[in-house]
Amino acid sequence: MKILAFGASNSKNSINQKLAIYTANQFENFEVEILDLSALELPIYSVDREQNEGIPKKIKDFVTKIESCDLLIISFAEHNGTYTTAFKNLFDWASRAKQKTWEGPKMLLLSTSPGPRGGLGVLEAALSRFPYHGANIIGSFSLPNFDSNFEEQNGILETELKNKFEEILNKIQRKPAKS
Repeated sequence: MKILAFGASNSKNSINQKLAIYTANQFENFEVEILDLSALELPIYSVDREQNEGIPKKIKDFVTKIESCDLLIISFAEHNGTYTTAFKNLFDWASRAKQKTWEGPKMLLLSTSPGPRGGLGVLEAALSRFPYHGANIIGSFSLPNFDSNFEEQNGILETELKNKFEEILNKIQRKPAKS
């Protein structure tokens, strides 16, 4: 079984990348691959560019990675209530390579932010939009106030949020909690 995970941000210090990595590592007996959008530079999508240059190899490789995984974990950063430019551009290109971009793997969608809404706007946008692109969304979770609710070593700190998160993961078959 294979997990593909990434934070939908090109920030080198992305809190969503940290949440995606943490989440992927909660599963055992899965091969985990982490993508880093900060290392995936792409030209801005345009119809003219696609007609003149075709679909970039990086996009074809990205679509192949999606097709080859069993579980896709994306943690969304929120810019002005929706996707980051880096993710939206990736999504636009990928949907040109394969309209049902998310078809194949099961999906766990996450979001976090430093604020009290935890990126709910972008998470709601993805939950609404992705099914049109073949998504099989099996869970979602938003973590508010990242800086006070998360530590890389310990994960989610606030008990109620941690319980909700673990309940979602348990439905997906994660590794047992450590005592």
